Amino acid sequence: MSLRRTDGAPGAGADRGGTGRAPGRRGHPPLTGPQRFLLGGSFLITLGSFAVLPYMSVLLHQRLGLGLGTVGFVLAVASLIQFAGGAVAGPVTGRIGLRRAMLLALGLRTAGFAAFVPGLTSPVLAVGALLLVSAGAALYLPANKAYLVEGAPEARRPRLLSASGSAFNAGMALGPPAAAPLVMGSPGVLFSCVTVLFALVGAGHALLPAGAADRPADGSSAAPAADRAPEAGAPRPGPSPFVVTVLSVYAFMFFQHYLALYAVPRTSAAFYGAVLTGYAALLVVAQPLLAERVAALGYPAALRWGFGAMAAGMAAIGAGGHVGIAAGGALLCLGEIVLFLKNDLEALARSSAAPASVFGRQRLAAGIGAFASGVVGGQLYGAAESAGSARAFWAAVCLQCLLLPVFLLRRRPARDPEGSRAGAG
Repeated sequence: MSLRRTDGAPGAGADRGGTGRAPGRRGHPPLTGPQRFLLGGSFLITLGSFAVLPYMSVLLHQRLGLGLGTVGFVLAVASLIQFAGGAVAGPVTGRIGLRRAMLLALGLRTAGFAAFVPGLTSPVLAVGALLLVSAGAALYLPANKAYLVEGAPEARRPRLLSASGSAFNAGMALGPPAAAPLVMGSPGVLFSCVTVLFALVGAGHALLPAGAADRPADGSSAAPAADRAPEAGAPRPGPSPFVVTVLSVYAFMFFQHYLALYAVPRTSAAFYGAVLTGYAALLVVAQPLLAERVAALGYPAALRWGFGAMAAGMAAIGAGGHVGIAAGGALLCLGEIVLFLKNDLEALARSSAAPASVFGRQRLAAGIGAFASGVVGGQLYGAAESAGSARAFWAAVCLQCLLLPVFLLRRRPARDPEGSRAGAG
């Protein structure tokens, strides 16, 4: 009935590992019903969202007639709400509980997508609908992740978070092509279908069992704190996960924002689409397979591997050609898996705050990194093109990826009695 399956029961040590190490692949306890539902719901939610959001600039500009400057401002505000709004997820979930927070978030998103139907003839309604959807996204993801790991021992968290990431990425990959036949010809039908999808998923969330945050008077709510007590707030090697997340997303978003500008003229739009599809498929498959290896890495080693893979990927893209761009995408995928998963795990392990607050701060860090990357990247890519060599852009980004772990690891805290192996498996 809850996420805590065998805590305190005879034989629970077989599930929990006893020593803090991740159990063998065959020793994993099966996912609970609520966990399976959340993973399936994560896929459906992202499928519905990405059936619409990637086309938002086209709808606002071509259908509603907003100027490109206005469109850019609206999308920037929506992105800021979606990422920075994660900072309020912790206080909100602490007050109303994880399940109610997810229901509130899905209610906002359902209302937002529903408002798009009349909003297809009204710019004011369309912009308001987009902001509602963004506010719901800001609240939902931290609460979703927190409910997923609630009561789970630390050894199981890599598997749960990687499975969650794969579900979200699968929806992101399939949403745009699924919506392509409807987005321009019948957008009202598309928004109606997405609204119904979110309403159904929200109804399913209402049937989830209450978590510990929803039952503050329940004595079993002490279990998550007991699971985390030995690690939370303990001195660990390496820099702040918040800072590392800012810089990880900052480096990664150069690839997300500017690959199309570089790849399409040198290859084709079809090849660029194939690279993105292959990237998403690799991420969905590889992230769960590598989760325990990433968790076993010490934080300094994870930074070297993650930023090193990103640097190699940027260099391969800069080399150009079909092979270089495809290989660069695969290397960037590896860097994303290592850095993004390890940052979340490290943030959880270091903090005594509720998981929803931790994930909310991580979302805020991601928003700061994405914003900085957009500002710096535009200037950097423009300067490289003016100099007649777009490859110089990728060389400059590669150099940043090489220097970032040097900068971060040089600032390690003085109180580290265990050395760099603390926290390694």
